[in-house]
Order: sequence, then C-alpha cells, then structure tokens
Amino acid sequence: MACAGQAAVFHNAAKAGAWGDRESYWQPNVVGTENVLSACRAHRVRKLVYTSSPSVTHAGRRDVVGGNEADTPYGENFKAWYPETKAIAERAVLAANGPELATVALRPRLIWGPGDNQLLPRLVERARSGRLRLIDGGHNRVDTTYIDNAARAHLDAFDHLWPEAACAGRAYFISNGEPRELRDIVNALLCAAGAPQVMRSVPYRVAYGAGAAMEKTWALLRLKGEPPMTRFLAEQLATTHFYDISAAERDLGYRPRVGIDTGLQRLAEWWQSQRPPAQA
Repeated sequence: MACAGQAAVFHNAAKAGAWGDRESYWQPNVVGTENVLSACRAHRVRKLVYTSSPSVTHAGRRDVVGGNEADTPYGENFKAWYPETKAIAERAVLAANGPELATVALRPRLIWGPGDNQLLPRLVERARSGRLRLIDGGHNRVDTTYIDNAARAHLDAFDHLWPEAACAGRAYFISNGEPRELRDIVNALLCAAGAPQVMRSVPYRVAYGAGAAMEKTWALLRLKGEPPMTRFLAEQLATTHFYDISAAERDLGYRPRVGIDTGLQRLAEWWQSQRPPAQA
C-alpha cells in the first residue's frame, strides 16, 4: 500500500556488507526489489529511481580508471553476496523500464557525511583499537560521494526521468568527481572524527590470504558478525576504481555541489556536535 497514489518511488533499501549468507542478501536485495517493481505496476507508479552500487561492476583486482557505463560491464564470479544481488536487482529494474513505468539506476560510490552511522563509526572504532590497516600503502585512487551530492543526484534523476527520456532504462555512476588516494580519504575522515591516523600497511597477498582464511573460519565455526577481512574487501581496498560521471552530468543535469574539503569540514562539525558535553 506504500506505493498507492504515488507518482514516483525512490528505492534505496538494501542489505549492504561484505559477509553473510546468500538468503540474507537475496531476500531484501532481489526479492525486495521485485516486490517494489510489482507494487509500482499495480499502483501505476510512473517513475522508479533505484539506488544501486558501483560494486555491481566489481571484477576482482582489476583497476578501473575513469571507467564509464559503456565500457565497465557487470562483474562476474563475485566473492560476496552484496554486489551479486545488487547486480541482479539493478538488471531487473532496468529491464522493467517501459511506457508505463520509467526506471533509472544510480551507482553512488562510497557515500559519507553527517548522519553516517555505518562507515565512519566503524573506521573510528578500528583506528582507536589499532586494528585498521591499509593495503599496499593505500596509494590506489578511489571515488567517494558526499551525502548531499548523492541525495541531489536522486532528485536530478527524478526531475529528468520520463518514458523515452535519455536516462530511462539506464544506470549511472555517481561521485564527487574528485578521486583521491585511499590513504588520504581514510585519514581525512578519521581526522574529521578526531581519531588516530592509519599509517600501517600490509601487502595485498597477505590481506587476501587472511580474508580467505577468515571466511572459512567464520563459516565453519558460525561466528557472529563480519570477519575483519574478506577476499572481496581486500580486492576493494587494494584496487584503483574511479568513474567518469559525464553521462550523469549530461542526462541528469547532475553536478557535485559540495566538494570533499567542504564536506569534511561539515562532517567534523557534525561529529563534534554528537559528542556529550564535557563534565565540569
């Protein structure tokens, strides 16, 4: 009934992560998306803006340097259920595009900013406990997306989406368009939270091997929570991957309005505001 009487739906619900059993990802990410599509059809919703992920194109330890939507195919042989189920769901959304329901998929890369209760708290906790490591020095360049820009991209997609529009039935990479070395962006986020910088690094082969061993251990012993490292995470942390956002600029009118440095200032102010006042 949530779709009844609605002109458009923004579908950004999903289970994210680098670890877990197939069913825990399949139900929310694939079945959930199928249910949203069915509800849109049943209630004659005209537009569906779907939040996907660049990880649907993940292809192991292969660098992506300014890749665009045309030359960056879907990945194969995924080592985690999250990117695999998101790829299946994205394909279903784009295939559903038609005269009665116009659809578009956005792939925002590594969203961060005020209000984050996932990425930054986990980085801070690991940094303060001394368990955070870079891989191969963290010199690989990556895209990120400040939260306001990610939200704006969705509104831009809504504004430009209609049957037969240039964006209908297509997927778009979204980011700040400011790729930086992973070590720089991670340490900038930690600095904004007043947490220790991460300087220690491990070789990729060590991280990948540790991830494989931890996956087996967690599965065998049915341990709770996510392993500190997985094969998918090692590949993500060790590869350069930043994307060309010119298609989103052309078809959606998207442009990053908040730069990384300004976003970091806002993040620091927000993080400080969340701290309890000092005791007199």
